[in-house]
Parts: sequence; C-alpha cells; structure tokens
Amino acid sequence: MRNKGTLQRLYSYVAEHKKYLILLIVSAVLANLFLLAAPYISGRAIDFIRGEGDVDFPMVMKFIGILFAFYVLSAAFTWMMTVFTNLLSNRTIQKMRADAFESLSKLPLKFFDSHSHGDIISRLTNDIDAVSDGLLQGITQLFSGLVTVIGSLALMFWLNWKITLCVVAITIICVFVSKAIATNSGKMFRLQAQTTGELNGYVSENVGNLKVVKAFGYEDRSADAFAAVNSRLYDCGQKAQFYSSLVNPTTRYINNLAYISVGALGGLAALSGHLSVGIISSFLLYATQFARPINDMTSIMTQLQSATAAAARIFELNDIEPERSDANLPELNAKGGEVVFKNVDFSYNKKTELIKDLNITAKPGQRVAIVGPTGAGKTTIVNLLMNFYEVDGGAIFVDSQAIDSVTRDSLRKNFGMVLQDTWLFSGTVKENIAYGREGATDEEITAAAKAAEAHGFITRLPDGYDTMITEDGGNLSGGQKQLLTIARAMLADPKVLILDEATSNVDTMTEQRIQRAFLKMMEGRTSFIIAHRLSTIREADLILVMNDGRIIEQGTHKELLAKNGFYTKLYNS
Repeated sequence: MRNKGTLQRLYSYVAEHKKYLILLIVSAVLANLFLLAAPYISGRAIDFIRGEGDVDFPMVMKFIGILFAFYVLSAAFTWMMTVFTNLLSNRTIQKMRADAFESLSKLPLKFFDSHSHGDIISRLTNDIDAVSDGLLQGITQLFSGLVTVIGSLALMFWLNWKITLCVVAITIICVFVSKAIATNSGKMFRLQAQTTGELNGYVSENVGNLKVVKAFGYEDRSADAFAAVNSRLYDCGQKAQFYSSLVNPTTRYINNLAYISVGALGGLAALSGHLSVGIISSFLLYATQFARPINDMTSIMTQLQSATAAAARIFELNDIEPERSDANLPELNAKGGEVVFKNVDFSYNKKTELIKDLNITAKPGQRVAIVGPTGAGKTTIVNLLMNFYEVDGGAIFVDSQAIDSVTRDSLRKNFGMVLQDTWLFSGTVKENIAYGREGATDEEITAAAKAAEAHGFITRLPDGYDTMITEDGGNLSGGQKQLLTIARAMLADPKVLILDEATSNVDTMTEQRIQRAFLKMMEGRTSFIIAHRLSTIREADLILVMNDGRIIEQGTHKELLAKNGFYTKLYNS
C-alpha cells in the first residue's frame, strides 16, 4: 500500500507536464507499432521463398524495402521518445526538488533540532538522484512495454489463438514469480535508503567537527562507529541487490520456455497444414517481442525499487507538518520596540518543565541583560522571542502586538541577532555582511563593518571585501567570523537587538572595541544581552537573573549586588 501511494504521488508530478507526457506516449506508440509490423512483414517475405529455384524476388525485395522504411521510422520515433522522456524526467525532478526544499524551509526549528542534518541533505541529493534514474529508465520501459505487450498479444491471437494461450499462461507464472521476489527486495531497498541517510548524517557530523574529533583522539572510535553503520549498509544493500538480481534471470528462463513452446506447437501446426513457415517465423518473433518488455522491466527492477524507496523518503519530508501559516496575518508595526513576556510557559519536552509563568517587560530603548547558569533558559528566551518556537501558554508582545498574531517575516525583520555560534556561507566578505539587509550599498556595508570594528582586518585580506570565504568561514579566525556577524546585524539596523554571548570568540582588546560599538548601536534600541560572562552586562538598565526557567532576581548591577543573593554568588564565582 505504501508503494502504491508513493507511485500515485510520483504520477501526480509527472502529470503536471502533460505536453511532454502526451508527446512521449505518441512517440512510444508509433515507434513500437512500426516494430510490431516488422515480424509480420518478414514472415510474408519468407513465404515468398518457397524452395530452391522458387523465389519471388520482386515480392521479397518489396517487403525488404518496407521493413527498411519501418525500422528507420521506428528509430526516429524512438529517438523522439528518448528526448521527451528526458525532458519529462528532468522537469519532474526539478519540481520535486523545489517542493522538497520549499517544504524544508517551512518546517519549524524543532524539526532541525531533532533530526540529523546529514540525513536531510541525503534526501535532497542522493534520494532525488535515485528517483531521477528510476524515472528515466521506468518511463521509457513502461510506455514502450505496454504498446509492445498489447500489440504482440493482439497479433499473436490473430495469427493463432491456441498457441497464444500457451504463451499467456507461462507469462502469468512469470509475473507471480517476479512479484514474490520483488516484495522482498523492496523491503531491502527501503532499509538501504534509510541506512544511507544515517551514514550521511554520521559523516556530516564528523567532518563538520573534525577538529573536536582529533582533539579528543576519537579517530579510531569514530572509524569503528562508521564501520558499523557502513557494514549494515553493505548487508542490506547486498540483500537488496541479490533479491532484485534473481528477477531477471528467472523471468528470462520462464520466457525461454514460452519460446520453446511456441516453436514446438508451431512446428506441429505447420505439419498439419494450419500454419505456414513464414507465419511460424512471425509468431516466434512476436513471442520474443512479447517477453522482451517483461525482461527489460525486470532488468531495471533494482533502479525502480531504489527510486520508489527514495521517493517515499522525499514525500515523508514533504508530509511533515509545516509551521502554522501566517499568510493572512498583518505585518508587525514596530515603533518603539517595547517587548513584554506575559505569563509565558514553555518546554521543549512536554514531560520536562522548563519555563513557567515568565513575565518580562523591556521598555523601548532599554538594555536588558539575562544571566544565569547553563540550562536556566536564557537562549530559550531568544527562540521564543523570534517565534522559532511557539509558547505553550501566555503570550509575547512587541509594541502591544502579540507575536503570534503577525507574520514571522515582519517580526524577524525588526530583530538583529548576534549569536555565540557564527554562521557564514561560501561567498565574498561583502556578500556575507550584505545578508543582513537586501539591497544594501557598498557604502552601507563598509560603514557597518567599521562600526563593528571589522573594517581593519577586512582591508588586510587578499582581496578586501571581495575576498572569498570558504564554507562556514574556514579561512577566518573565530574572532574574525564573529566580527562579520556583528557587522551583518549592524547593517540590518533593527528595532530590537539580541546579543547571545556575542563576544565570546574574540580577544579582550577586540571585545572592548566591540563593546563600544555595541553601546553606539544600542542607543535608542531595545536590547537583550544574554551572557555567561557577567563583565559584559554591568552597564545594562535591567538585569534579569534566571534559574530553572524562572526569574528569581531583577535589578541593576549595583542593586543586585546589594541584595547579596543568587546574582552575587554568580558574580563572585
């Protein structure tokens, strides 16, 4: 049932390009009709060769000419069929890939927090390629095979229905045997696709964190873990290939029995005068043509089952419930930048309570620092404020507008974020900074870099602002990457600024320069400063001390020290 649903959905993608589908069908029908006529024509030609010295050469040459013309026309339409198959397959895969990526972009952040990134990438690359290969082979064989099987069967019945029934009976046996084998191989191909995704996920994690692997001497253990997954992939792949490889020789053996039966029965019919030698020849050719599509389909069974398993994984990704649609919601009309958390409850795992009855009020232009031990819920505040996760209870307001009542895009455009984990993409320095605001001019990009104290090191790079950055900023230091992300946030010119341990990757001197830049940037903006190092939040207008998902103390730095409570212990530690 699962395969049936997958194939129906695949067909819905193919059916979107009806023009190519119709041209493909017409080409397949014409190409195979000319091929189907050939055995009958050759049989007629043989009947004009009656014996030694008794050959009607004019008629034989006439039929040879007709055969030549039919084969040329068949070749031309086969070429056209191949062209339309490629167009149909490529357009279909293009749409599938676009839909899968669009679905991915609409999934909530919690999906990516709980799924292997390597497995997700595998679905968009390996699985899509497997579907593409299966479509190219399958579509061609399907339409050609249908025309050939139906046409050959009709012509065989026309020539001799008794012999045809023998061929059909043997073919039915062939179909049942193929189905039995294919069922087992289908299970193995689904397991193979799943294990491939698991392997890609493991490789992605280890390659992305190779420095950590080497630093902790984990190379051997990592190789052992990889070998274990790789071994499982080998086992299921070997079984899948073994089962699928049984289909083709089995069907060919059974079809050869049909061919022998036709020869024997046809010979008996010729002796009794019911069939001519030419008709027997035609019948044998039709029996071969009738069996050929079945053999061809079984020969590509591996690709077809692999494609079906891969398509199921892609559709599984498409079927995951996306973020709640905000298409009909108004845009956020942020003015001053007041932020209010009102009786907010939230937990990542419903069984484990994290934030309970949280109340925060950040007035326009106010600098609010959030401190607390690891796991207190500081970064969770950012996730909720940006609406990456929806609250379980209560509400969050920006300028008196509930953030779940406005579009996410308009909400996030009013926030500038600088996180502890930097993210840069393969492109120039200029392009990475310009990611903060679409359409920014070179002058604005340079001004943002200067404000972030990044202009100096950028000008010392080989090509300045046009220097190419490798994947995830591999050719920059940790501090330089952080400076670029700060410049990106400054370019966005947001109403509300979020700094989540934003200076953790820079040295003390650079930190001091960035703090000065931040002070300038925070003027007139509501700012949330999340920090583990308490030295970065002394000048905040309000400090919120969190522990176990609750605010246990609040006030200025001096006020909190005077209380000699939890904050004082954190500060002294």
